[in-house]
Order: sequence, then C-alpha cells, then structure tokens
Amino acid sequence: MSINFRILTVCTGNICRSPLAEQLFRLEFQGDDHFELDSAGTQAMVGHSMPENSLRIARRIGVRDPDQHRAKQLTEPLIDNADLILAMDRGHRKQVVELSPRSTRKVFSVRDFARLVEVTMPVDLAAEVELAGETSKAKLNAAVEAARLGRSDLLPLESPADEDIVDPFGKSDQVYEDSAAQLIPAVRQIASYFKSTLEI
Repeated sequence: MSINFRILTVCTGNICRSPLAEQLFRLEFQGDDHFELDSAGTQAMVGHSMPENSLRIARRIGVRDPDQHRAKQLTEPLIDNADLILAMDRGHRKQVVELSPRSTRKVFSVRDFARLVEVTMPVDLAAEVELAGETSKAKLNAAVEAARLGRSDLLPLESPADEDIVDPFGKSDQVYEDSAAQLIPAVRQIASYFKSTLEI
C-alpha cells in the first residue's frame, strides 16, 4: 500500500476533463511528494491522447508534455487504491460507486468537493487531523472526512447540473474553455485545502 495520498480523477473518455484535472493537480503539487495522481474513464477511449483543444488549454496553464497522456479504463483496483476520487459529473460518481460500492465515502464530484472544502471550518479540519495520526496520508484522509462531514453546511444548488463539469468532447472551442473555467478553480480550491492540511 502506498504511503502517498492517491487522487484519482474520472470522466467518460479520459481524454478531456479528467486528464486536465490530473495535470492541474500535478501543477498545484509540483515539488510535493505527498501525492500520487491518476485519471481514468468510465468508457475510456483507451490509448488515445487528449484532443488538440484540451492540449492547448493544458499548455497555456503551464502543463509540460500534456500530449504524453494516454486514456485508460476505470477499474475496481484503481478505485480501491485511491484515497480520493473526483468525478467530473454526478453520473461518473454514480458509476464509480456502482463499480465499487465501498468507495462511497471517498468519491465526490469535483465541484461538489470544492464547495465542501470551502465551507469546512479550520477548527473542524484541525480537530479531524489531530485525531488522525502523524503521517501526511493520515492527515489528508482526515481532511477528506472533515469535508464530507460538512455537507449539512452547504446550501443547495439552484440546479443540480451546476455540480457538473460540462463535457466539451466534440464541441466548440468555447465549450472547451467553459469546461476548463469550471474545472480550474475547483482544482485550485481543493489543492489549497490539502496544502493547508499538511501545515497543521
């Protein structure tokens, strides 16, 4: 079992949203060896690279060699080995849980988890972390639990679809930009939360 905290991002084809999320987390955690990052698709276009629109966005935000990505299929072992699974929409979250029911407590849609960490009070985070133990992985798992426990503090969304990252595949350049504009702040919010956890 890995001593690092494993984050798995999931979308449909594993060529647009989830690899961009994975790459964003790699940028955020650059130089930090506490994390392992991976991505997969529920109906992966296995072996395919990211489309040019996604590559362009990835390069613009500073990702090196985004064209090295190759899509792979989501599997039960990938789910079981992850500490946190961030699905790009509610449908992917449902598919993860159907594939591995015991993953329920560690799988969230990425925007939902970003909203949860935003309302997690530092005192509540600290309380969970202090109970967790000394290792970075224990602290980060405690941070996931602290966020999960804060769900009652979340206001309901006007539309449940606001929890989803729009799927840009096969659509216009603008939809790719819109999708990235939803994803980037969510990833940054989550990364900041985990960085602050490691400082406790």
